[in-house]
Order: sequence, then C-alpha cells, then structure tokens
Amino acid sequence: MSKLYIVPTPLGNLEDITLRALRTLKEVDLILAEDTRTTGILLKRYAISNKLTAHHIFNEHKTVQSLIARIKNGETVALVSDAGTPSISDPGYLLVRSCIENNIPVECLPGPTALIPALVNSGFPSDRFCFEGFLPHKKGRQKRLMQLEAETRTIILYESPHRLAKTLAELSGHLGAERKCSVSRELTKVHEETVRGTLKEVHDYFGKKRPKGELVIIVEGGHIK
Repeated sequence: MSKLYIVPTPLGNLEDITLRALRTLKEVDLILAEDTRTTGILLKRYAISNKLTAHHIFNEHKTVQSLIARIKNGETVALVSDAGTPSISDPGYLLVRSCIENNIPVECLPGPTALIPALVNSGFPSDRFCFEGFLPHKKGRQKRLMQLEAETRTIILYESPHRLAKTLAELSGHLGAERKCSVSRELTKVHEETVRGTLKEVHDYFGKKRPKGELVIIVEGGHIK
C-alpha cells in the first residue's frame, strides 16, 4: 500500500538504528534524503541500494506535489534527514502535511532525536520542557528571548558552533548569568561532551574552547513567582 514513512537515522553512531528502520529502508520504492552523500554512507554500511533522491529545505516546496503524485500512484516513500528524526528542526513538515491533506497514510517510526539524550544528560527536570529549536537569526530573535524570561519549564535550544557564544551571552542577559545550563555536543560520537554550569561558566568555557559539531543547549526553567 502506498505510504510515507518517516524514518529516524542515527545522530552519529551508525549502530543506533532500529531493525524496523533498516527493513523499511530496504523495502520502500524511494528514499528521500536531506543530503544523499550523508545518507549514502548509512545505506552502504547496511547494504541498502534503493533509489535515493534529495529532499531538503531548498527544494521541498518545488517537489512536494510531484512526490504526492508518486505516492498516490502506488509508490512507498521513506523520508530521512542527515541525523535524527525528520521534521524536528529538519525538512519534513511540508511533505507530512501534504500527505495528510491528500489522505495518504503517514507512519513515523520511533528513533533518535538529539533533544532527548541532551535533556536527560542535563539533570534538569524532564517531566515538562519547552523545545525552542533554533532561535531566529535576526527578525524575532529578541522577542523569543524575552518570552523565555517567563518560562518555568526546562528550555531546550539547538545551536550551531559559531553562534553558541552569542546565544549563551544573550540567554545570560535575559535569564540571568547564574541560571544553570547544560550544553551537549557531538552526541553519540567519539568526542561527545556535555558541559554543565551557570550560563556564565559555560559561556566562559566555550570562549576558551571553540566547539565543533551541532549543539543542544538545556537551560533550567525559572522559578514560579
């Protein structure tokens, strides 16, 4: 039966993939990948040779209707991102929404997403949390930071290495330099690291040691007044 499968892939360690995910990738007619080179490494590791094509933020608006047509014609399609679960700060939302609007079944497999291990590693309350993804680079950034000032749940942010220091400094200014935080990088990889402390302490640490790889920032929620 034609269907869209959302297939999470490892954050870094290629062993972190489920048997069900591997079976799905072997059985579908088409695999949509954020970067075919990155996904190609995973597929080669597990001897999967299904057709692979690019689906990323730069072409998803143009290709979504043709993909809907292919699925309606009976093809099964799997969507993967470079790492983790598609649609979580990665491409996927537009295709999923279009499938639902066209009564096409969508099945999301369980699997890796960077925010969960980073949250658990932080030691902060994980029963309730606020996932913000990437903050806007310019327009709307200050508004979002101001909104976080009233947040009492644990806060989760994604950030790139070259913006980390700026973001930590801005969080410190809005939430207070003594607010506790945790920054995890290179999750599941050889150089995995989690740094904990106040926003000021963690900012100072990465000021001396420029990070590499994608990062997850976890910030302790504010106290209820």
